[in-house]
Amino acid sequence: MSDVGVKEIVKEKYGQVAAKIRSEGEGSCCGPTCCGEGGPDAITRDLYDAGEKQQLPDDAVAASLGCGNPTALATLEPGETVLDLGSGGGIDVLLSARRVGPTGKTYGLDMTDEMLTLARENQRKAGADNVEFLRGEIEDIPLPDNSVDVIISNCVINLSGDKPRVLAEAFRVLKPGGRFAVSDVVRRRDVPERIRRSMELWAGCVAGALSETEYRGGLQGAGFEQVDIEPTRIYHADDAGSLLAGVEEGDLEGLASEIDGAFMSAFVRARKPQS
Repeated sequence: MSDVGVKEIVKEKYGQVAAKIRSEGEGSCCGPTCCGEGGPDAITRDLYDAGEKQQLPDDAVAASLGCGNPTALATLEPGETVLDLGSGGGIDVLLSARRVGPTGKTYGLDMTDEMLTLARENQRKAGADNVEFLRGEIEDIPLPDNSVDVIISNCVINLSGDKPRVLAEAFRVLKPGGRFAVSDVVRRRDVPERIRRSMELWAGCVAGALSETEYRGGLQGAGFEQVDIEPTRIYHADDAGSLLAGVEEGDLEGLASEIDGAFMSAFVRARKPQS
């Protein structure tokens, strides 16, 4: 499927999630397995500690659909400028804003109008003045060259149909010496072709995942150095119910054994050279 087709399916799914959370509030189920922080979904559950969640509006926590906690793993310093690619309901933007403080700035970039509306509501509730949410696509970042100290992202780059463009754009907007510090789903080995083809699974973070080799090569090809991929959670056969949402029930058991250990959440680090 074309990059345009992938974008439309991803936009539709996450727009529905945002609308549901805005209408029903915390605890609403955003999909067939109820995703989000604290739910049973194998990818999105239990990523933030209680202290972090207490700092945030309930709807920001409910809309957390990532696969890690990049703000905890990235070393953010006061005064830095941070960009979150695919910022969703704003949880990582708001946490980053606290870390960089009033002299810093955090941007959230998202292509889904419903998510942007939700994120701006959460920004208002949190009273975050050093935050700006931008409408746009991660393949075409609406910021100037060399303008950002740190890029974070939470289980979004794998959703893109043009990952080389995403990595090239990330490199462009980072300042010399800037850091790329994202959480993402990474493929540890080959998986059945029917998983790779499924758009429902793509929108659920699985089908579009790069392998470790592809991720390293993509970052190095974009110009990054000091590339490191650190596993944070490996998914096994008993996670298949959430990983394979949208698969026909009759196919689930066979696919579960085929994907056992094939995917992981990982923290992906890299740095733009100083010169």
